[in-house]
Amino acid sequence: MAIRVVRLGSPRTKDEGLRIGTVRRPPRGEPKAEYASRDLYDVWLPNLAPSEELLKQAHASIDDPRVWRDFVRRYRAEMKRPESRALLETLAALSRHANFSVGCYCADESRCHRSVLRKLLTEHGAEIV
Repeated sequence: MAIRVVRLGSPRTKDEGLRIGTVRRPPRGEPKAEYASRDLYDVWLPNLAPSEELLKQAHASIDDPRVWRDFVRRYRAEMKRPESRALLETLAALSRHANFSVGCYCADESRCHRSVLRKLLTEHGAEIV
């Protein structure tokens, strides 16, 4: 059993399980009833997404290494909040008993919060594919 870290909207893989969207906002222009059938997500969990403030500050120049380092530092700080830490611990525990995935829309995982989320989940003992 394990967690996959995916790009939302990408085709699902065999045995991927439930897909969890860790994004701040649902997709625009997509009917809610079709999120799952369009390989977006089955369940929305925005509490694992960066805050609106952090996204706004980083979005314009995320390719700048200094901006990216600051983004990572601040996102990690947000994920240390008790409610976020509890979610990370819960997902890590579930990963030892079920297959599921977490994801975001970004095309480049190396400049997306899901790359940091992958590391955070691993640090909390999650099984990651």
